[in-house]
This record gives sequence, C-alpha cells and structure tokens, in this order.
Amino acid sequence: MQVEQMSSIPRPEYPRPQWVRSSWLNLNGPWQFEIDHGKSGKERGYAEPAHRLSGTITVPFCPESKLSGVEYKDFMAAVWYKREFSVPETWKDGRILLHFGAVDYETEVWVNGASVGKHRGGYASFAFDVTSHVLPGTNVVTVYAEDDVRSGRQPRGKQSGRYHSHGCDYTRTTGIWQTVWLEHVPESYLADMKVVADPGNACVHLEVKIDGNAAGDNLEAAAFYGGKPVGRASALIQGPAVKLTIPLSEIHLWEPGNGRLYDLRLSLNKQDRISDTVESYFGLRTVRLDGMAFRINDKSVFQRLVLDQGFYPDGIYTAPSDEDLRKDIEISMGLGFNGARLHEKMFEPRFLYWADRLGYLVWGEHANWGLDITGAEGLARFLPEWVEGVERDFNHPALIGWCPFNETWDQDGVKQNDDVLRIVYEMTKRIDPTRPVIDTSGNFHVVTDIFDIHDYDQNPETFRAKLEPMKSGGEAYNTFPDRQTYEGQPYFVSEYGGIWWNPDQKDDKAWGYGDRPDSEEAFMKRYEGLTSALLEHPMIFGFCYTQLYDVEQEVNGLYTYDRRAKFDPETIRRINSRKAAIED
Repeated sequence: MQVEQMSSIPRPEYPRPQWVRSSWLNLNGPWQFEIDHGKSGKERGYAEPAHRLSGTITVPFCPESKLSGVEYKDFMAAVWYKREFSVPETWKDGRILLHFGAVDYETEVWVNGASVGKHRGGYASFAFDVTSHVLPGTNVVTVYAEDDVRSGRQPRGKQSGRYHSHGCDYTRTTGIWQTVWLEHVPESYLADMKVVADPGNACVHLEVKIDGNAAGDNLEAAAFYGGKPVGRASALIQGPAVKLTIPLSEIHLWEPGNGRLYDLRLSLNKQDRISDTVESYFGLRTVRLDGMAFRINDKSVFQRLVLDQGFYPDGIYTAPSDEDLRKDIEISMGLGFNGARLHEKMFEPRFLYWADRLGYLVWGEHANWGLDITGAEGLARFLPEWVEGVERDFNHPALIGWCPFNETWDQDGVKQNDDVLRIVYEMTKRIDPTRPVIDTSGNFHVVTDIFDIHDYDQNPETFRAKLEPMKSGGEAYNTFPDRQTYEGQPYFVSEYGGIWWNPDQKDDKAWGYGDRPDSEEAFMKRYEGLTSALLEHPMIFGFCYTQLYDVEQEVNGLYTYDRRAKFDPETIRRINSRKAAIED
C-alpha cells in the first residue's frame, strides 16, 4: 500500500498502472507557488530551502486552471513550486526516486537546495534519483519551469499563442500538470520493461531493464488471467537488460470492446530472496496492414474513431479525477466509436490504462503545433521527447499506431523540412516495428505507412463524390497533390465532420467548421450522410470524427465541454455501428 496516503489528496491513484510498486508517496496537494515573469528567481535565491514562495497552488493542476486555486490566464515566462516532505523510516535503505508525470516545459528540480536534474519537454514523464539528497526528517523539494509557447522552439499543441483562446487553440498549461510522487526501490531494481505479444506462438516476450548491479540474480516472471496462473519463466541476469519468453497455457485475445488483460508479476531474486517486485499487465493482440485493410488479430476492423483533445473545463490539460478519464472513453463507446485519435497531446498513462481495460483503440500523437520544423533545430526539440513518449507507452495494447505530427503547415511561408519528418518516422519504426506509423496526419506526407487526409466538406454529396473514383481503381483523393503523393497505402480519413452545433450558446466567439445546420434534424442528416460515405467505401479502413466534446469556443462536439449530450446518443450509435464495407 502507498505510505501515508490521504483521501484528500487530488488525483490520489497510482499514476503508472503498468509499473506498480507498493512503496510510494503521492506529493499532490498544496505547494508553495510563485510566477517568475522575469525568470530571475534563481538569482533571487528561490531554490534555497528557506526561501518561501508568495502563493499557493494545488498540484497537479496547472496555474491556469480553476482546480489549481490560482486561475491565472496570462502568459507566464516561468513558475516556481516548493513543498516539504518526509519519507518513512523504512526507506533508509535502498534508493529514492522523484517522479514527474509531466511538467511544461523546461524543468529544473532541487532537493534541499541541491539541483538533482533538468528535463526538457512538456508531455513526457521523467524521474531523478534523489537518494543522496534526502535527509531524515523534513526535506524541501523545489521545482522551476520555463514555458514559452510563442517561441517556435517547443511543441505547444492546442495551447493558444495569443492572450485569448481562439478558433481551435485553447487555454494554456504551464508547469506541473500530472502527478508528482516519490518511490522507494532497492539498490538494484527493475527499471523498465518492453512487452511484445505473440498470440500465434502462445507466448509473450519481455525485455526488462535493470538499474544497478544485479549480475547473478534471477528475474522471475509470472502471468495470470482472471487470477489464475497461466505462465511462468525465469532468466539469469548478466547485465543491464535481460530477455525472456513466457509460454501461456491460455490464450485470451485483446480486441476492440473487449479489453482482456493478463496480470504480470516481475520479481528480482537475490540469493533466493525477493529484492524487488513490480506488478504490471499486458494484452495479447496483433496489428498489421494488409492491402487496404487494418487487421487486428488478423481481422479487418473498421476504425470508428473520434477526435479527443484531452481538455477539461476546470482542469485544462488535467482530468479532475481518474473517473473522468474513464468517463470520456465510456461516452465515446456509447456513441458507437471504437477508439480515438488522442489529438495534439501525449495523454497521461492513466487514460491509456482505461483504454486498455475497456478495449478502446487509440493513436499516439505529439503536440507538434507551435514548433518550427523548417530546420534542424525543430528535430532536436521534437525527437528526444517523442522517443520518451513512445518508449513510455509502448506496452499499451490499446495503442495501435503512432502519429508524431499533425498538419505540418508552412511557417511564415517556409515549408517543412522533409528530413525532420523522415527521421522521426524512421526512428519511430526502429523503436517500434510492431505498429504502423503516420508521419504527419493530414499534410504534408513524406514517408508514411498510411495515407490519411483531413476533409471538412459539409456537403455529403460532394464529400462522397471526391472518394468515388478510388472504388473502381481510379485516382485516390489527395487534398494536397502538389505537396504529397499517394503511393497506394491504406487510406484513412482521419478528420472529417466538425459540424458546428451550438444552439444554446450565446457567445459570438463560438467557432466550428463550415455553415451551421438550422435544426437537429439537419445535423443528423449531414452526420449520417458524411459518415455513411466512409462506412460504405470498400477502400477506406477508418474515419475520425471531429470531435467528441466541445472545447471552450470550439463547438463541433457531440457533447458539450462539460460532457452533456447534445443529441440522442443512441441515434449517433446507430449511424456509427453499421457494418463497414471493408470489415470482415
């Protein structure tokens, strides 16, 4: 059990469900806080343990959010956080790791006045070994984060580069926005794992990383399904990584709508004594492209996806509760969608956990908007964090494809550097050869496993007509034929719809695509016409409708921003659930 846990702590659940240890301490809750517009806090001694910051904030909510207690919406060049903590007496042996789910954007951390590390990137998780800096009794942790979404030198996603939210850009997130926690581990401990499911051979392959000198120790791995032991394997550790295969006596496939998961227990054994234990899970499933079909467990599955931007009225980037993460997936599935594009944001591991548990397909994407990729510096700013995200999320069975970039528009008339997209694509394939990769969703493709387009045509007849020639071997519809070439890849309409519907909203700043329908009946007729054109096309393997819920002024959601249904969910479900032409 977690040490000294209190029910009053916001987001109290364990933040990393695929790598669970019993000995941990949640640091969410009240912290000292101060905005540092001049980025002069280091000179003024803010990192010193005795220096007290002027305000307070509730972590893990960003200062722009209502739930943080700060709700400051203007630009913040830098922010500071500080709090005291104590560790249990039982932690005096071994090592202590300080974890951050995500901090936007460039971070430095001090413990008792000593700098313990830096991290660049607003979305990937990171940790520092703080063992040598933690003292008996009271300790002080200080966090500093710089953030500049207008610089062109950092991925900002849908965070607005203007003072106000506008169009499809929304309220910013600065600083800490995911759980902060301490973890106690042995001197030599299980550090990470890569899982490759192999249902055809009735087994699962593991590659486990070890931190510290564990040579001569044994790694024991045990798999369970529904509490029943179904497989076991062990391996002698001879270096910093060890590979082993667990034969499975029972095969239960993970598939859309059925998140059948195996539990996994890893133990590091030193001289017949367990020195470290981690609880995890995995799903057995395969994904592959076959002609124009996307096959999951060798079955052609039409991807009925919806765009999910991961925003919340009171928490901005951070869900108020774990239940809110689950609820968004259940809302989507209730509408007949079987998955989502996780759009312009690396979502937190708890969301991916619920996707795994519920059998919900997701595509992983980075928050590339705002980053200038016209030159090599864009690659240097993008690739390291993208690699961190791919490695962190690799083991989730719900994640069935990668899409590092979205709509890579020209910057002030200068075109994207195609080598940036090519290198990121190739690196992603090297890290993960098991999933397809889309280089950039919508435009402008350079090298991609899947050719996807975005088309917000609001007329079902003209929308259908563009795609018609492809049915009989004619030319595929290409939104930017002067900038990208279709080479026969599987075809995916990864953004469409975006139907503007806000009859109850009086705000004249509301935004959506195209002309607004004049009635709910007109909306449904348009929705069904656009969606049917895709379901009935034998050469298209999936769609992604924009979007699941409104976000601030963007009002093309099927639900409102506070998650109230705009339409009868069963009507949407009926339209989405029709059998697609390409499905088995």
